[in-house]
Amino acid sequence: MPGRFFLTTTMRDVGQWVSADASAVEDEPPRRNIAPGQEVVCLTSSGFQRMRWGIIPVGRVNARGRPVMETIINARSETVFDKSAFEGTGRAVIIVDGWYEWTGEARRKTAWLISGDEPLIFAAITDVWKAPGGREVRQVAAVTCAPNADVAPIHHRMGVLLEKQDVPLWLEGSPEEVGPLMVPWPDGRLKIEEASDVDWDAP
Repeated sequence: MPGRFFLTTTMRDVGQWVSADASAVEDEPPRRNIAPGQEVVCLTSSGFQRMRWGIIPVGRVNARGRPVMETIINARSETVFDKSAFEGTGRAVIIVDGWYEWTGEARRKTAWLISGDEPLIFAAITDVWKAPGGREVRQVAAVTCAPNADVAPIHHRMGVLLEKQDVPLWLEGSPEEVGPLMVPWPDGRLKIEEASDVDWDAP
């Protein structure tokens, strides 16, 4: 599942690639290290907008009726439409050049960069957190599924990746209609290489 994203393609090019107006976010700089808690550009049925990566499910409860306390950066596809913590959420896609995963023991972890021949489109859910003082913060979490053969050696989950033509369906379709989209990406379409030159403290 994505732990960090990266996007160095310009938003103008991303918008042209998905046939969407990206003028509102064209000032987005190249980013090699997009971490949870930071803003990430998302595409919704209303267009491109920035959202904080991580949903704080204030007021939501789990299956036992207890408050959900942790910030959710990824939501499991198997339960995303069933859990009460996700009730009332919206949908978006996160378009990036790829993501990072890690393997190995603490202090000896190896970072892996995962990408494709084109930008990758992650299925996501959205929510709005009402902060103290009435400020509203748009939030997003990626949807995950079982890994394909490319990702399985380094992680037991991966983000749900969409074809360009399936984006409108994901954004507007019913849970029943989008269910078939939440499957592992076809094998052989991802490139995985060691990420040896990333400054993890830089934005």
